[in-house]
Amino acid sequence: MKETAGDVVTIEDLSSYLKTQKSTLYRSVAEGNVPYNTIGHHSRFRKEAIDRWFEETHGDTKDGGND
Repeated sequence: MKETAGDVVTIEDLSSYLKTQKSTLYRSVAEGNVPYNTIGHHSRFRKEAIDRWFEETHGDTKDGGND
């Protein structure tokens, strides 16, 4: 996935980017834990906002980020 600042991605793209299951993302969206926008009935994600959110919520890991 080639990204530029301001890119909008689907949940499938985000799942691949974050290397997590779509079901985990759907749950996080439903709980309001992930920044997203709704277009019609579809959730869309701004890559820039996801990167910022991920750094704020997961940036300070005990093992240096190696999960």
